[in-house]
Amino acid sequence: MKNLILHTIFLLTLTLGMAQQKEQYPFQDATLDSEKRIDNLLALMTLDEKIQALSTKPSIPRLGVVGTGHVEGLHGLALGGPGEWGGKNKPPLPTTTFPQAYGLGETWDTELLQKVAQVEGYETRYAFQKYNRGGLVVRAPNADIARDPRWGRTEESYGEDAFFNGTMTVAFVKGLQGNDSKYWQTASLMKHFLANSNEDGRTYTSSDFDERLWREYYALPFQMGVVEGGSRAYMAAYNKVNGIPAMVHPMLKDITQKEWGQNGIICTDGGAFKLLLSDHKYYADKYLGAAAAVKAGINQFLDEYTEGVYGAVALGHLKEKEIDAAIRGDYRVMIKLGMLDAPDENPYAKIGTGKDTIDPWKTEAHKKIALEATQKSIVLLKNDSELLPLQKEKLKKIAIIGLRADEVLLDWYSGTPPYIITPLQGIKNKLGDKVEILYAKNNTDGKAAEIAKKADAVIVIVGNHPVCNAGWANCPLPSEGKEAVDRQSLTLEQEDLIKVVYQANPKTVVALISSFPYAINWTQEHVPAIVHMAQNSQETGTALADVLFGDYNPAGRLTQTWVKDITDLPDFLDYNIRNGRTYQYFKGKPLYAFGHGLSYTTFKYNSVETNSGFITKKGEIKVTISITNSGNKDGDEVVQLYVKQLQSKVERPEKELKSFQRVFFKAGETKNVSLVLKAKDLEYWNTSKQQFELENNTIEIQIGSASDQILLNKKITVK
Repeated sequence: MKNLILHTIFLLTLTLGMAQQKEQYPFQDATLDSEKRIDNLLALMTLDEKIQALSTKPSIPRLGVVGTGHVEGLHGLALGGPGEWGGKNKPPLPTTTFPQAYGLGETWDTELLQKVAQVEGYETRYAFQKYNRGGLVVRAPNADIARDPRWGRTEESYGEDAFFNGTMTVAFVKGLQGNDSKYWQTASLMKHFLANSNEDGRTYTSSDFDERLWREYYALPFQMGVVEGGSRAYMAAYNKVNGIPAMVHPMLKDITQKEWGQNGIICTDGGAFKLLLSDHKYYADKYLGAAAAVKAGINQFLDEYTEGVYGAVALGHLKEKEIDAAIRGDYRVMIKLGMLDAPDENPYAKIGTGKDTIDPWKTEAHKKIALEATQKSIVLLKNDSELLPLQKEKLKKIAIIGLRADEVLLDWYSGTPPYIITPLQGIKNKLGDKVEILYAKNNTDGKAAEIAKKADAVIVIVGNHPVCNAGWANCPLPSEGKEAVDRQSLTLEQEDLIKVVYQANPKTVVALISSFPYAINWTQEHVPAIVHMAQNSQETGTALADVLFGDYNPAGRLTQTWVKDITDLPDFLDYNIRNGRTYQYFKGKPLYAFGHGLSYTTFKYNSVETNSGFITKKGEIKVTISITNSGNKDGDEVVQLYVKQLQSKVERPEKELKSFQRVFFKAGETKNVSLVLKAKDLEYWNTSKQQFELENNTIEIQIGSASDQILLNKKITVK
């Protein structure tokens, strides 16, 4: 009742405030140019109000301006979960919970990802406007690149390829922000800019690499998110970039603002301001640090900053007009969210305001998208002798083995799902009472081996714990990682359990439910069938059972190179990916290649044609591939287009992904799949000219089902 009263007061204050000021101040005029509205607003604000606006909630109560804060949303709105994002003293608000970003990446489906983000954005608006919970600036997606599988936050990234991550980032941004021409559903705040992919030492280490890697690799997903996706918010990383802390780096203003057009929010990471002094030791005092941050473009601090900013102004390090220039970006975002306008002018302001509104996470539509995303995220790594799909009509007993087979594990950035279907429950739901299900968590007292021997088939469920069941910066097992903890091993400790079970019954299927790759060499060599999926989805069990028993034909693809051994990787803090990182530069033979994933059907790649034999600057060509589903089951194929530069005068990768599409085929069906190759995606950064440049060159277009499965190729000229 108390929350309802507070919410009613909040809505009345917002509505009455807007009505009262509409006639008084030009900034309330929604028909006026945004910059003129902000001019007026800044002219009315006191210095105290301007400094307060450097927080994550730029409200101005005196003027009736209600700013909105941040929420987490990497794979669903988080207003609960292990991180207690809804507030430590508030009950969690359930929200639709999707697979981790790593799993969403493994769908290779941009249309689906946009739908997922649209669902999340809708629920964010709903929670804010119906329950006064959360905010409308969503900290997602994570546009960082998973250059190394030891990174503790691999789970938050879409993968190791810059173009792929950028493409998925654009889809997620568009889904969150919506398609209205004037307003945003929510604001997408990308993180963490830039090259933030080590946890150990992240508050003081420097990510070092050359200018070409900056432009072509690490910054590319963020650039695509801004220029193509329309994001106008991002978080600066903890780490240094080439020796300069990211939150005061000239790149914030010189490149993201002046070149890309990013004119909205640039915030620090949590606690990053104090780290400028305590960990980076970059400034003599907090006043110099505060002045540098604001001048660099920071307009929202995620820790205590006011003393530093007041002191910077008093000492002459920072001018009021410099604060004005920074916080303009906050109010550009607030205007796009409709926070300065009457609610009836904003189509998204209606969400959650109806008396008979059903909470969206309870609707079948949102549950269906969660299931689809989870099904599409599952990767079939191996399937010898077509052990999968299991034929339930031929089973009398099945053994399910695994410590966490009856759990859905949530990560640090998860919300609280409205329900969960565990792997064990999903399999039970699938089989009903016609098949006896035997269950053991482990081989204590020989139970796992015992039930495996009795079963017609065995499913072993293994993987990491995404929050490690430990304190903040602690993971008891060396192969586990999370925020603040990098992995010390790629070896799956539970592989010994797999060995015991396989020895008892060779008809063993391994379901690896994990946030990152493992070097499961023994399992790959011996166990006939392996699937991978990420953690966290409310529909984990249903989707897994659908794949294992053939009601869904898997077509997920890996978005990272899975190496065989930790010694296959360069030094962890070596950010020069040319030294053997990712499929573009890795010289060895991986356990599983980037783009790898199998199907219950087969596909024949018949031919490749282009609508032109050459491509010119700012141009594009259409690449048409004839493909036949040559098997007897309907299924999706992920068609991948790579490019190899044949006559480049500068160093280029062995191959680079430049287009892809997930396509459904009926059994026996032949389709022409069209992919677009854009000239801008063939450019390299010319350091002497300080611009992207298209080389006169010959390239080989490589078409395949994975980076190591190239089935067709065609050469074209670049003019």
